[in-house]
Amino acid sequence: MSPSGAEFIKQAKSSVVEIDPSDVKPLLGNGVAIVDVREGDELTSGKLPGATAIPRGFLESRIEATVPDRTQKVVLYCASGVRSALAANTLVRDLGYEDVVSMTGGITLWKDRGYDVEVPFQFTPEQRQRYSRHFLLPEVGEEGQRKLLEAKVLLLGAGGLGSPTALYLAAAGVGTLGIVDDDTVDVSNLQRQVIHKTSTVGVAKVDSAEEAIHALNPDVNVVKYQTRLDASNIMQIIEGYDLIVDGVDNFPTRYLVNDACVLLGKVNIYGSIYRFEGQATVFDAKQGPCYRCLYAEPPSPGEVPSCAEGGVLGVLPGMIAMIQATEAIKVLTGIGKPLIGRFVRYDAMNMEFRELKLRKDPSCPICSANRTIHALIDYEQFCGLKRGESETASAEQLEISVQDYAALRDGGTEHLLLDVREPFELGICQIEGNTNIPLGQLPNRLGEIAAWKDKLVISQCKSGRRSMKALETLKKHGFTKVLNLEGGILAWGEEVDPAISAY
Repeated sequence: MSPSGAEFIKQAKSSVVEIDPSDVKPLLGNGVAIVDVREGDELTSGKLPGATAIPRGFLESRIEATVPDRTQKVVLYCASGVRSALAANTLVRDLGYEDVVSMTGGITLWKDRGYDVEVPFQFTPEQRQRYSRHFLLPEVGEEGQRKLLEAKVLLLGAGGLGSPTALYLAAAGVGTLGIVDDDTVDVSNLQRQVIHKTSTVGVAKVDSAEEAIHALNPDVNVVKYQTRLDASNIMQIIEGYDLIVDGVDNFPTRYLVNDACVLLGKVNIYGSIYRFEGQATVFDAKQGPCYRCLYAEPPSPGEVPSCAEGGVLGVLPGMIAMIQATEAIKVLTGIGKPLIGRFVRYDAMNMEFRELKLRKDPSCPICSANRTIHALIDYEQFCGLKRGESETASAEQLEISVQDYAALRDGGTEHLLLDVREPFELGICQIEGNTNIPLGQLPNRLGEIAAWKDKLVISQCKSGRRSMKALETLKKHGFTKVLNLEGGILAWGEEVDPAISAY
């Protein structure tokens, strides 16, 4: 080294405070920022426990993200103490940090004293290339990418929301993705469930999703659960995961997932979609409200149609899923401000986002101090999907099975088959001889079927929910002999007429 260089270093070191490794050791984990200013390849031999790595050449541009408070104590170190002294001089002189010290002798002296070192996660050359854009983000960097690679995320559903979420989390490098779904791929899924392909129609969704994930990122470990979540298995399934991404589409499972997450202390990244609208938030009962704080009581059965009944814009799940994937990455890496206590609603028709504040319910039965729920309950009964004996008998009197209806048709019994689906649905499949009046138009078009007030009317839709509501309308307006086709046209196709196309 030239005399001028040596003199420069001497002057720089004289203007900063140096501290012995023995004095640094008790500072670890006590609110002091420990920063390693060596180059990335030097870190393979280890670093001080809890230290943040910022190469000296990037210090000016990245230190603020790590130490935003310029009054916080900062300890810098390198291999021998020279670069850290120069870096300390820069922080104090040029960036206005008030309490910066350089560790004498660097990590070399630290190791000579026999102090512990933390061997960092080792990225393969392929990983360094694959995740290079994350490395360039100081908020993520190598430490954030390491957290993603070591993370375990459970996706509940491989459908509209689960599909794009799985792809983005796999691309981001989440090391383990669990997928829970008991369904198989159907042609009608492909309009929005982008993880599946025409070639995987009929294949289990968990298998189809695994194939797509490995094609995108072979390093991701996919754990498949081809089962339906219920109170008997959910605790065992979710307990090994860092966070849960909720993409389910029915209320009993949403309450089940919420309660299990609260009981196990898991973060629940929530999303839901319907027609042209979606919503998302992060439920973390340790820091904010849970799902029950938002929806204390479920809606009445059939009050809120499913996407299968009401439809959904194909691109909508992608928008909500990207919010869920973003929130998952933020929670896993510890960056940004998660959507805890904030509820985002998205209107695709008007391209509008609206944010609502959520507060913890002081009387919430599962997450409040005075909670009344300490274990999982019967969620179908809670959501009104299970009837008592008298209710069951009453419902059976109002419904006809597809087998009994087939026999009724074969026997020539006079009746009106009232299909209350939308006209476009008839273009997909229909039962011969029906009269079509969409449910929303039924009250104003009852005159068209007035001749059947005292004759047998069979109400039918896709799955039996809309037609049951139609039944209520008919009875209210004096129709005396009305029955609902149990399971709708889907059940008819499965059990009676295989030519009927499921959708």
